Amino acid sequence: MRPADQFPPIVLTATDHDRLSALVEAVSDKLPDVYEYLTAELDRATVIDAGEIALAAVTMGARVAFRDEVTGQERTVTLVYPHDADLAAGRVSVLTPIGAALIGVANGQSITWYTRTGEAKTLTVLAVERPAEDGGAVAA
Repeated sequence: MRPADQFPPIVLTATDHDRLSALVEAVSDKLPDVYEYLTAELDRATVIDAGEIALAAVTMGARVAFRDEVTGQERTVTLVYPHDADLAAGRVSVLTPIGAALIGVANGQSITWYTRTGEAKTLTVLAVERPAEDGGAVAA
């Protein structure tokens, strides 16, 4: 079991929580490692109304800048549902280990996640830009 300090508190909107819960159930047989990790994240998340979520928290559709604490490499990706994933365009599926790790984490928080080969990685969220309800962007 991983130490609790590897798991910062996370928050999810009720909509994201409901959609992700349905999604993980649909892939439980195909992606058991991601299913297990994302289910644990959903279980420990604080679920709130969309209007209450802090601008700095990663939600679905958010553009996220983060740093790999092992390599020091910084990346910016957009967290998306699997059908919108496109690594070349920087759109990472929530059903990947890194996507599952990012959901609900806030700006400035670090989280440890595990690659599909079992390698531990720690990332720190540097900035979150969430899509606004009207199609614009909100930076945090």
